[in-house]
Amino acid sequence: MSEAERDIAMMQRALDLARRGLGRVEPNPMVGAVVVRRDRIVGEGWHARFGGPHAEVVALEAAGDDARGADLYVTLEPCCHHGKTPPCTEAILKAGVRRVIAAVEDPFPEVAGKGFARLQEGGVEVTVGVLEEEARRTNAAFFKRTRTGRPLVIAKWAMTLDGRLADARGDSRWISGEASRRRVHEVRRVSDAVVVGSGTALADAPSLTVRHVDPLPERGQPTRVVLDGRLRLPPDAEPAASAREVPVLVYTREEAASETGDRAEALRAAGCEVVGAGAGPGGVDLGAVLDDLGRRGASRVLIEGGARVLGSLLAGGLADRVMVFIAPRLLAAGDARSPLQGPAGRALADALPLHDMTAERVGEDVLIEGRVGEF
Repeated sequence: MSEAERDIAMMQRALDLARRGLGRVEPNPMVGAVVVRRDRIVGEGWHARFGGPHAEVVALEAAGDDARGADLYVTLEPCCHHGKTPPCTEAILKAGVRRVIAAVEDPFPEVAGKGFARLQEGGVEVTVGVLEEEARRTNAAFFKRTRTGRPLVIAKWAMTLDGRLADARGDSRWISGEASRRRVHEVRRVSDAVVVGSGTALADAPSLTVRHVDPLPERGQPTRVVLDGRLRLPPDAEPAASAREVPVLVYTREEAASETGDRAEALRAAGCEVVGAGAGPGGVDLGAVLDDLGRRGASRVLIEGGARVLGSLLAGGLADRVMVFIAPRLLAAGDARSPLQGPAGRALADALPLHDMTAERVGEDVLIEGRVGEF
């Protein structure tokens, strides 16, 4: 095996380790590390929980004396500043590592190349860029929030084979099967917020909680978010009815919060937080909502509908990724509802291309996933 082939194989192992931290380390990045001596792995680790030891330190401790003169593979530039833990660069230098191979530079301003510089000053050989694109995709939420202040946005919907989200009455339960619903809950449990529009909330009274799988103990239930420009959400129905157990944010237009003060107060009395976010094409300014969720610390947001919210989100270029469950059913109804209701007048040239697309069978359904934005 050549050095280049070994670098790729070991970095792939480090990335696999890093992904074990999904949902447990945010808003920190997921990081994996592997220590290799004479083509043999002598230590490995990953960042397992927010505030816990970093991957490099775990891997070096596992390697012990074998770390001296060894190579360290790490999926993100080692930190060189004091945060919740001491700088990883100092642990690397103390361990006597010969060479550090990193996938990508850390975009966090306090690191951003300074970690590599510190290692080189200490006599460590540094190689950067091995499986860089995969590393960026793995930590897309961290990269986006660091650069823009906004969380990674995943737009999800389920539809029939002929592209219908619901029938004319608005009934959408259940288009997709049990396996697909379980997959959605696996995404919910690693998301900071689950978002729906008021139409979906009124029609379905959804709980928006993690149910088909166990919530992660490190984070519990995601925050439930309802986009409600006219404050139509009833305080005695879900999700508002359980707001004292699981947080509910209701985003509305500034004027709606004052014009319908009684309704706002009723929601607050139920335990909801009512937030003015300005008006937008979908009723509420979706960009302002994402800005506010980012300020609250959200790294990953799952938007589950309805059609107007999803359409406005995608047409506005605010989504990063999509999850589309296609059920093997044909509704064949002209008055049935389509999954996306964006602004009128958009041409085929305005259509969003799907990048990095994957398709897989989930139970009886087909799940198509892909990237529609930079991240």
